Amino acid sequence: MMQEEALQGNETIEQAIAALQQSATPELLAHALTAIRRRIRENGQFVVAVEPGPAAQMSLKTVQTPDGRAWWYAFTSFEEEMQGAEQVQSTFMADIGKLLETALTVPEIEGIILNPWHRTLMLDKTLIQIILPESPVVS
Repeated sequence: MMQEEALQGNETIEQAIAALQQSATPELLAHALTAIRRRIRENGQFVVAVEPGPAAQMSLKTVQTPDGRAWWYAFTSFEEEMQGAEQVQSTFMADIGKLLETALTVPEIEGIILNPWHRTLMLDKTLIQIILPESPVVS
């Protein structure tokens, strides 16, 4: 399956997450965050799941963690999306930087779970602010 051009390069993020899963060290976390920052500079995109909302508007789908907190979720590739038991119905491509910036402004969510089924990285708002150093501080 041909990967969308805007997703090419996201395998560096997947590799960094895989290394982090093998050995959860601050250095490997920093490496994963740097890989995401680099893809933002390259105008990379993620695949995000959407659901129909009121008045024909689309909204990003959320997943609830066992502690009851809500997160958006996104995928580095269509292959990662297909890893899950639940088939995501509708997706679209989103600019990584804009997606992270928007997540900081939505009080109802904790952040973004990247690749929730396989090579998973939970980007809470603190990590998103580390990735986006120029972003305003959100409490």
